[in-house]
Amino acid sequence: MYFLLSQCFFIDMMYVSTTVTKMSTDILTNSKTITFLGCEIQTVVLLALGGTEARLPGFMSYDRNVAICHPLHYPVLMSKNICWFMVTCAWASDSINALVHTLYVFHLSFCRSWLINHFFSEVPSLLPLVCQDTSQYEHIILPSEFIVLLLPLMAILASYTCVFTEMNSGKGQRKAISTRSSQIIVASLFYVTGLSTSTRPHSLHSPELDKAGTMLHTIITPLLKLFIYSLRNKEVIGPMRQQLI
Repeated sequence: MYFLLSQCFFIDMMYVSTTVTKMSTDILTNSKTITFLGCEIQTVVLLALGGTEARLPGFMSYDRNVAICHPLHYPVLMSKNICWFMVTCAWASDSINALVHTLYVFHLSFCRSWLINHFFSEVPSLLPLVCQDTSQYEHIILPSEFIVLLLPLMAILASYTCVFTEMNSGKGQRKAISTRSSQIIVASLFYVTGLSTSTRPHSLHSPELDKAGTMLHTIITPLLKLFIYSLRNKEVIGPMRQQLI
């Protein structure tokens, strides 16, 4: 569990380092420019981080399912090799997917404007600048994003359904909800914002809504995660209480 949590917090640190650092620099230097290469790097990194973060909650729910429903088999079903395999597959597949999408978009012709109507560069904010017809690509990328988000969400729902059915008593079910409430809250924040963005019709997209959704997803949610996981973790609360007392 802590190994997978460390991957989540590493992704959150990368999110902030990729977006907030550049935004802060622009504010301090009163500059709003980014190089073409910097725009490419920022886009591919954000895509890779978003895809990997979408898969990790599914792995975490599987980890808790095994720990609760099959505790005697836990050392085998969740060994270090299996954990590394899951994380490596997530990083590799989503990095390749991000690289493919980024290379495709940046090989298109940008002729309408060089002004990105966003806080940072990502695919939805770059497509309006392309002078070619991108409707077919948009019809492909939106369902693919929906699938990337929907599959881990279905895995989480199936995992917790198995946990609740395994717990015969109401006390056991309440304990299971209490111990995993932090993960449920974090997963809800991530998937609700992600699905609302990816499933919204193209006609309802607007720069303001896209900015708000991206800010919530890449900056606000990582900050909330830090407090949610910390306040629900006894190993963190104990030392904090000792320091305050």
